[in-house]
Amino acid sequence: MNDSRPLSILQEVFGYGAFRGAQAEIVDHVTGGGDALVLMPTGGGKSLCYQVPAIARHRARQGVTVVVSPLIALMHDQVGALEEAGVHAAFMNSTLDTEQYLFVERELTSGRLVMLYAAPERVTNPRFLAQLDSLHERGLLSLFAIDEAHCVSQWGHDFRSEYLALSLLHERYADVPRIALTATADDITRADIIERLKLDEARVFISSFDRPNIRYAIVEKDDPRRQLLRFIREEHEDEAGVVYCQSRKKVEETAQWLAAEGLKALPYHAGLDSAVRQKHQDRFLREDGIVMVATVAFGMGIDKPDVRFVAHLDLPKNIEGYYQETGRAGRDGGASNAWMTYGLADVVNQRRMIDESPAEEDFKIVQRGKLDALLALAEATDCRRVRLLSYFGEASQPCGNCDNCLQPPATWDATDAARKLLSCIYRFHQHGGRRFGAGHLIDVLRGKQTDKVAQFNHESLSTFGVGADLSEQQWRAVLRQLIALGHVVAEGEYHTLALTDSARAVLKGEVHLLLREASERPKRGAKTGRSGSATKTSSKAKVEAMDLDAAAEQRFDALKSWRAEVAKEHGLPAYVIFQNVTLAEMARQHPQSLDDLAGISGVGAKKLEAYGRELLRVLEAG
Repeated sequence: MNDSRPLSILQEVFGYGAFRGAQAEIVDHVTGGGDALVLMPTGGGKSLCYQVPAIARHRARQGVTVVVSPLIALMHDQVGALEEAGVHAAFMNSTLDTEQYLFVERELTSGRLVMLYAAPERVTNPRFLAQLDSLHERGLLSLFAIDEAHCVSQWGHDFRSEYLALSLLHERYADVPRIALTATADDITRADIIERLKLDEARVFISSFDRPNIRYAIVEKDDPRRQLLRFIREEHEDEAGVVYCQSRKKVEETAQWLAAEGLKALPYHAGLDSAVRQKHQDRFLREDGIVMVATVAFGMGIDKPDVRFVAHLDLPKNIEGYYQETGRAGRDGGASNAWMTYGLADVVNQRRMIDESPAEEDFKIVQRGKLDALLALAEATDCRRVRLLSYFGEASQPCGNCDNCLQPPATWDATDAARKLLSCIYRFHQHGGRRFGAGHLIDVLRGKQTDKVAQFNHESLSTFGVGADLSEQQWRAVLRQLIALGHVVAEGEYHTLALTDSARAVLKGEVHLLLREASERPKRGAKTGRSGSATKTSSKAKVEAMDLDAAAEQRFDALKSWRAEVAKEHGLPAYVIFQNVTLAEMARQHPQSLDDLAGISGVGAKKLEAYGRELLRVLEAG
């Protein structure tokens, strides 16, 4: 087949009946030779926005599409999936030996390749540019697709300096269209992408940032490992998930602890040997139920569709990072969770990292603003999703699928408590000019006699014991929220506390503070599910969610076993062969012929030819 119409390609190659959302408009624009900047959430179908035009333009004899991608894992998976679908694609990266590299070069220069994936530093390499020059002269350079385009912006959450050199693509090949894609970018980052990649004439397509299948929950830290374990066991037993930690040490300790508790948990961070990282990543992609504990070095470009949860044990730097990372859950559209623990130390550490960084002050101001927006999301008492979407300029209504919507948090008038706390910090300074940390501050407020209180004669302060009516946990919650609101700062190696200019209005009673109540510690053995709800996702519930009866469930299990064998034989993740949603649809419909099978979403012409009769056999046996 050589039909170059985009919809025909979507149906024939990828097995989908229709484009979703803005995909059709984007594909038509790029296929026609227009530049585009595409903002679309993870799981929204960004890849099709350049893959379909690439195939269409290649069939129209316009040559090869070069896809700029920052991660080897993404290249391998996408090339594997394209070859499975009958599209000739390849990648150039450090995993190729000399013979393999020369083969890909020959396929590239011949014009036979439809798509070539390469890292930005390779694309701007003189040898590679010479090959592109040759293709360009022969009219065989069709399109540039720049994935993860936010990496070009210093304001983005994952700046990579090698992306800056990609501006030469426009300078060198001005007549070759370019499409830049990202899942997340606020206004300042979008403007930076356009300026740095010279996309001034590009059409900007912004899809909804809403991921309604993801349930957002943020809980107060209280023995975070135990909270995490309870969350996984009660909601995601034997399901794939990612747990993000800030440090390599914490990644390894958390993975080891979860493994000791019986979970299939693996660590991943840049400090591990590359062979170990690759082994762990391969297991995560190919096996069911792996929990990957990782720094943010893991995740970007990971196409695994059935990640059922993303958990954060540490606060990310900003909402873009949080949105990008949580967006790796539920790419298949199935119900998924974004869960995070959050405490006073997170606020203090993130502010300290910004203040102590060697960056220019204007950059620090922007980063503080981004952190403030994330803290507002964490402390919110209204709908999390409304807050999240509002950050990206999208209006929405309460979602009914976040912790605050499902269980509205209790709030209290904390104005007097806040004034007592701020007054105590002020009294420390007046009493001896010294600053103290959170622990000592709370001891003084609660009237606790300690060696440190005696040493500095702080029992003589008028604020000693004025907060005895609140627990330590309640005072920590008040302090955390005052720091989040910017009325208090924690500075230096020991996180000593000081007042900001805005604290004056609070002390004078000019500001009314309605704060979240500190959540009570769950009793030992209590099941708290999603932010307190007693829910558990059982195997039966998962099957019911896919609308499978007993017979269909047997067929689904048989199809998954068959898929695992094929994936192992081909050296690919199982979802590259067929996604779970496609197998579930086969199990539900129980097609009796190749024509019936062709009507199922996700079954393209090449896969029907390669696997059709075998699938019918498995369905009948199952």
